[in-house]
Amino acid sequence: MNSPRRPPSDDPLYALPDAARPHYATGMLLDATDFADEQTYHRNRLARALAFASGAGARRLPPGSDPATAGATGLFAGGTLAGLRVRQVPATATSVEEIRIAPGLAVDRLGRLVELPRAVCLRVERWFDGELQRDGGDGLRLAALDDPGRFASARLLADGPALAPRAVIADVFIRFVTCRQALTPAFASGPFDALDAVQTARLRDAWEVHLVLRGDGLDDAFSGLPQQDRDLSALTAGERRAALHDAVLDGWPDLGASSAGAGELAPPPGHPPGLDPTAVFLARVFLAVAAGDPPQRDGDAVVDNGGRRVLPHLGLLAGAVGLGG
Repeated sequence: MNSPRRPPSDDPLYALPDAARPHYATGMLLDATDFADEQTYHRNRLARALAFASGAGARRLPPGSDPATAGATGLFAGGTLAGLRVRQVPATATSVEEIRIAPGLAVDRLGRLVELPRAVCLRVERWFDGELQRDGGDGLRLAALDDPGRFASARLLADGPALAPRAVIADVFIRFVTCRQALTPAFASGPFDALDAVQTARLRDAWEVHLVLRGDGLDDAFSGLPQQDRDLSALTAGERRAALHDAVLDGWPDLGASSAGAGELAPPPGHPPGLDPTAVFLARVFLAVAAGDPPQRDGDAVVDNGGRRVLPHLGLLAGAVGLGG
């Protein structure tokens, strides 16, 4: 990304703003805030619709709440709308091993669309060496686990390659970022006096990919993955209808403090500490390692796409229930 990125909290949607839109009248004095508020209103209404239509959602923590447990109930996970398949590309005589994320579209917990317009590649060995140098290998030690199949999806265990007896576990996330583009002349703001001041003319919706070590939150009772939707396939038609009805009626999360109150955005279950709480989980990566301190690579990486939350389009769902024509 060549454009300067804005901090995540700069996006007014993080504050879960109220549905208040500007009201104009002839002769009213307007400034940049009025136009920004109008954009925020329309972005917020669309994002709220997308968030709840896709089963995502977010709330702010009341002051004094514990972020580790506050996201344990309600609808808090975003998901994949299309594409974004993650795969391992083996090393060759002329290229290094890579983790490749295909182009695609996701919706995050705030209802923002995160579009990856082109494939992105992460060089595995460079990333691994960087983690080793960053803290002397402490993160790799915590993320290197025996019997890693405990934290793999059922689909990978049934159809994927066999996992090594010991592996470093890392997760791929994508998140929404805003990039500043194009400068235009403007009045100087703040304690400045300049005739050549400029301001950002455009804000571009963009993306950022993260490969995050998972030495935390992984145990036999919890894989550290985002919560999954309830499986209704074993229910009868009447039971499914009742379950769907109840899911809608009970689907509004307890917002706790109002959007204007103090607090922070509650992370969803299984989210890595320190990562933007709106980042969308895409895949889990298992990097085989040999016994040693710190761990050393010992085989190819295995990518598990089966643990992510997917949001099938309505036509696909219609075909799945026999309404596809």
